[in-house]
Amino acid sequence: MNKYILLVDDDNDDRELFREAISTSASELNFREAEDGAEAFRILQTAKNNLPDLIFLDINLPIISGWECLTKLKSDADFKNIPVIIYSTSSHDRDRKIAADLGALSFVTKPHTYTDLLKLIKKVNMHVQNNTLNQFTNSEK
Repeated sequence: MNKYILLVDDDNDDRELFREAISTSASELNFREAEDGAEAFRILQTAKNNLPDLIFLDINLPIISGWECLTKLKSDADFKNIPVIIYSTSSHDRDRKIAADLGALSFVTKPHTYTDLLKLIKKVNMHVQNNTLNQFTNSEK
């Protein structure tokens, strides 16, 4: 079964750039996207036999915030083992600590350039394909 990433982000431009970066640097990855946490849960509920290998989750989301979404993911037996990377414009240490405390694999500040986003996607893809996501750290950009 093909590996896939779910991006949960309410910013259409960020989703579009992420989609383009996936198609450019990791075309073998399947990609799904959700505009908010509620949509992400609908996707997960309907795809229980084909869960994502990784979720990129923004913090500031409508309907269900990223923090609430992460909490629900990690408390649900069906979804708690899906690695989650918090993907935010924030670079506050407080947010990094909250993410770690809630069970996120890592915290990544959204790259400022498309080139940096491509590098991030390539590294994430390498870990996804090699089943080494547990080795992905927030120091990797």
